[in-house]
Amino acid sequence: AVRRCDKQWKHSLHLKILCFRLFCTLQTLMSEKVTQMMEWASKRSVIRLNGDKFRRFVKAPPRNFSVIIMFTALQPQRQCAVCRQADEEFMVLANSWRYSSAFTNKVFFASVDFDEGSDVFQMLGMNSAPTFLHFPPKGKLRKSDTYELQVRGFAAEQLARWVADRTDVQIRVIRPPNYAGPLLLGFLLAVIGGLAYLRRHNLEFLFNRNVWAFSALCFVLIMISGQMWNHIRGPPYAHKNPNTGEISYIHGSSQAQFVAETHIILFFNAAVTMGMVLLCEAATSNLDTGKRKMMCVTGIGLLMLFFSWLLSIFRKKYQGYPYSFLMR
Repeated sequence: AVRRCDKQWKHSLHLKILCFRLFCTLQTLMSEKVTQMMEWASKRSVIRLNGDKFRRFVKAPPRNFSVIIMFTALQPQRQCAVCRQADEEFMVLANSWRYSSAFTNKVFFASVDFDEGSDVFQMLGMNSAPTFLHFPPKGKLRKSDTYELQVRGFAAEQLARWVADRTDVQIRVIRPPNYAGPLLLGFLLAVIGGLAYLRRHNLEFLFNRNVWAFSALCFVLIMISGQMWNHIRGPPYAHKNPNTGEISYIHGSSQAQFVAETHIILFFNAAVTMGMVLLCEAATSNLDTGKRKMMCVTGIGLLMLFFSWLLSIFRKKYQGYPYSFLMR
């Protein structure tokens, strides 16, 4: 019995030693990974990964840090304009994190270009770019670890909210100063001031109802077309299917839109408004009968044609909408 207990004690001790050695090996390997990632991050806020680096530092355990990866295609022959726009926003976010006082080794930002890591795209079953994924320290990827680009857009502020939701790391986005807006505003004010000065003896145009009505109408058309949503969300201008090369200007979901889509809606709304104005003028103006008939026919044509197009776009975005007019 004593010999049996002695053997069991030695066997248990041997297992403990093996477990301790394994733990030390894993800790050493993890420490080397963190050190290497910190060294890369000190040189570039967004670490560039190829297939080998991705498998070694992201896919293979152990890992005690999160990695936010943008899968992209930036080479000129890919002609991915959205990728370049998303890359700029991703760089703003990564720089905001890298140079903040709260920077730690808890989160790293990286990118995988299709031409440098096509095997990674195949491994993950991806066929479109750009795509943002969060690789947590432990466990498998969840649905929420894939950023909803078509819904949220790729603005750095939206990406920062998603990163905070997945990693509990709050990143304050700091953009480089952009003087284009203030300069444009200053130029516009200078032009208005110059015109007012030149016509300082005749300022009746400031009290012209048509001028103010036209200005208000332009403002309303810009707002209802979705320009404010674009400013907040930062969606892509359009979407190019990487498989077929087909370009979509209208988003298929009611929860998102493209910049080109807002321009189309703005034009359609303006055309419908013009048709209504022509109808009103045809009914109230003192022009001869022939011109009033022409204005009436043109107004009805604009109203019917562009309203039917607006309704067609609405049907496309809201699947199952039953009504249509002239066209589907």
